[in-house]
Amino acid sequence: MTFPLSFSDISLLLATTAIILLITSELLSPYYGKINIQINKKRLKNTALAFSILFLTTVAIRIISIIIAP
Repeated sequence: MTFPLSFSDISLLLATTAIILLITSELLSPYYGKINIQINKKRLKNTALAFSILFLTTVAIRIISIIIAP
């Protein structure tokens, strides 16, 4: 049985998720309107950075595999 997602699909998914989380963490402001959503902004920003690092790791792995391949 093969895994349904390829390495490039996972990389794209990580990039999209990281961008969405980074934009959301920057747009959330305690002074912006009246919102009743209780979101831990520090945790959201840390999660966004973690997804960004994972995406950059997949990019580095792809670059290394291109360089090493004959």
